[in-house]
Amino acid sequence: MRKNESNMKNRSLAGKLSNESYLNRVMFLVLITLFAIASMTIKNYFSTATALNLVANNWYIVILGVGVTFLLVSGHLDMSVGGIVAMAGVLSAYFCQPANEGFSELGQGLGMPYGVAILLTLLCCLVIGALNALFIAKMRVASIIVTLGTMSIARGIGQVAALGAQRSAGLPDIFGVIGNVPLFGPIKIAAAIAALLVIAALFIEKKTSFGRRTYLIGANREAARLSGVKVERHIALLYLLSSLLAGITGILLASEMKAGISTRGSGFEFSALVVTLLGGASIDGGVGSVLGMVIGAMILGVVSSAAYGMLLRPEWQFILKAIVTFLAIIAQRYLLDRRNK
Repeated sequence: MRKNESNMKNRSLAGKLSNESYLNRVMFLVLITLFAIASMTIKNYFSTATALNLVANNWYIVILGVGVTFLLVSGHLDMSVGGIVAMAGVLSAYFCQPANEGFSELGQGLGMPYGVAILLTLLCCLVIGALNALFIAKMRVASIIVTLGTMSIARGIGQVAALGAQRSAGLPDIFGVIGNVPLFGPIKIAAAIAALLVIAALFIEKKTSFGRRTYLIGANREAARLSGVKVERHIALLYLLSSLLAGITGILLASEMKAGISTRGSGFEFSALVVTLLGGASIDGGVGSVLGMVIGAMILGVVSSAAYGMLLRPEWQFILKAIVTFLAIIAQRYLLDRRNK
């Protein structure tokens, strides 16, 4: 009997993994199809420069998507990442702006060395993650409610610190270095950082007990607990990771723009969620992958660049992205349901 149960469990796991691979292949085919359509309808779209720009312009969503993917697989949401991006950018500028050197209020900061400013900024981001962990993992409050609240807190801190504007005056030269170091073509070091984080995330997802526990919690929280997984601690770590990645994203974007902008990151939380869902993740948890999320980010990037290339007005670009997103998600659900019949 136990042997039969073990075999059934192994077949179920194999089925889940094969479904994941199947969805990745389907969404990769969608990506190629959309790119081909855009190439046929937009002059000079099919080029190496376009492919490189897709990477150069979407690295920030990929970094955010790593944290959001792990949380979604565990059955939780994080809508606070956009607010954390804004807060991190503003605080990284404020902490290293000169103190009392004749600038206006927006040009005066705490005068910290850049390295110290970055570490302190990331610590502030982890505080937001700790708040998420406290209310969601420990007090079992719905994740969407908590993270929408902490999104407002983080964005509010950024607004207050930047007086509703941006901090750019008096920043040290080193502030703009990490976000603008070129590697080749339009690819900068930020995209390389995103690639390294994706590789690390793939290793954690596929090769470590941490990744396996994440899937188990998303599939069946009570079963994970009975198996000895410290569920609350694991979820807390996932929220800390997501906040840390959002902080890194905010710092890199601020460095790229050489300014801490309080309105930056608006809507990023929804984009990160969309690319994760496009990659085949389930809102109910237990299903999803970092590789699928990256494919989803590239799909959204192709749609955005194609809409820009067609000279669509911004409001029509939003509608086009929404239509493609809906169609892609419906298609993957339909194909997966047919496959599992």
